[in-house]
Amino acid sequence: MSDIIREIEKEQMKQEVPSFNVGDTVRVSAKIKEGEKERIQVYEGVVLKIQNGSNRTTFTVRKISNGVGVEKTWPLHSPQVEKVEVIRRGKVRRAKLNYLRDRVGKKAKVKEILK
Repeated sequence: MSDIIREIEKEQMKQEVPSFNVGDTVRVSAKIKEGEKERIQVYEGVVLKIQNGSNRTTFTVRKISNGVGVEKTWPLHSPQVEKVEVIRRGKVRRAKLNYLRDRVGKKAKVKEILK
C-alpha cells in the first residue's frame, strides 16, 4: 500500500481504542441523528467477531431483543461510536462465534472469565 494511503488512514484512527475480544459482553454507545437532534443510544450484547484492517476494523455485536436475535456491525474507528465498555469478559476458544446464531436462552450464554 502506498505511504499516502497509510498516512490518511492513520489520521482517521482513534487514539484510545478499548481492549475487548470475541465473546466479551460489551455496551456500545453510538450517536444517532434524528433530524437536527443528536442523541446517544446504547447497544449491549456479545461480540461475535472482530475483523481487523487498520482503520477499517469492524466488530459485530449480537443481542436478543423481544425473543429475536439482532446483530449489528460497528466500525471501531467511526466517529458515530462514542465509546465501547466491556461489561463481562467471555471465555471462548474460537475467533468467530457463528454457532451462537442457532442458540436461544441459556445455551446462547458464553462462560465468564473470573479473576
